[in-house]
Amino acid sequence: MMLSSRLAYGGYQLLWSGVDWIFPPRCAGCGREHARFCAECLAAVKPIQGRLCVICGGYAPAGGVCRSCAETPPRYAGLRSWAAYTGPLRKALQRLKYKRDLSLGEILARPLLSLVISLNWQVDCVIPAPISLARLRQRGYNQASLIAYPLSLGLNLAYLARGLRKTRETRSQVGLPAAERRLNVAQSFEALPRLVSGRRVLVVDDITTTGATMEACALALKSAGASEVYGVTVARSLLEDAS
Repeated sequence: MMLSSRLAYGGYQLLWSGVDWIFPPRCAGCGREHARFCAECLAAVKPIQGRLCVICGGYAPAGGVCRSCAETPPRYAGLRSWAAYTGPLRKALQRLKYKRDLSLGEILARPLLSLVISLNWQVDCVIPAPISLARLRQRGYNQASLIAYPLSLGLNLAYLARGLRKTRETRSQVGLPAAERRLNVAQSFEALPRLVSGRRVLVVDDITTTGATMEACALALKSAGASEVYGVTVARSLLEDAS
């Protein structure tokens, strides 16, 4: 990591440490004082490991490319998640998304930084998976942006907050089966060619379940001229756990 990048990333972490000093946090997983996500809750997180499909990041018993990706290759070149959407991590992501616990974005970007570095993906820029304008106005922020921005600093990559936008409101994906998830988000994103054309893009989101959102983002980015698209999320959930 270049000196300027280390300084920027370190400065961002220092900023949140200052906020913690002024407003002492409670662990998002267990409520313990003086930690945003305590060591015990971090130890309880279940990283996704083992034989994973090199494309979608799902379990592939034989290794290599899973049957689904072999039969219908996704538009993205790779998708990986740090850990299972369960236990303390699930609580933390729900607090980030629904309870305005904004400081969790920086904490949750840390394991993603290690993950992306280990994958050695060749990417040029970072883009957060967007939410609709109506949802942004209602919530006040995009939780994916709070993870993607510090990740871009740690990777020393351009952060393109406006590189991808959601063009229409969609139903919540919670509870929808895989086929309906794909239809729900189909053609709901648009990318700016002047920002993404010819670039290798890393899309960042909080959770993936079937990969439908990442597939829709990748389609929009490739249609706008992006050369390759990769995706990374903090967590991966099973359909029955996606809430």
